[in-house]
Amino acid sequence: MYAIVDIRGQQFRVEESQIIKVPHIQEEIGKAITFDKILLLGDEENTKVGQPLVKGAKVTGKIVDHGREKKVVVWKKKRRKGYQVKNGHRQQFTRIQIEKIS
Repeated sequence: MYAIVDIRGQQFRVEESQIIKVPHIQEEIGKAITFDKILLLGDEENTKVGQPLVKGAKVTGKIVDHGREKKVVVWKKKRRKGYQVKNGHRQQFTRIQIEKIS
């Protein structure tokens, strides 16, 4: 069974026992978390599509760890003006293990 879940404004296709990387969620490592914005539920035989959400469906998971992505360099330049700015940042993320889809 699989589901398409809206987590912090992004959509993810998840299956049971899968580990996914999502935008940072401020919760403790090992804490159980429930998602109720399910857009689609499906398996081999049938599929339920939400209008916009599937009623009564939820996905539970457990927070595995937190981390930071590789550095993203932001380079700004205006030609012939002597203007150059180099900035960067590292986006935070959370890994979640999907335990149950219902």
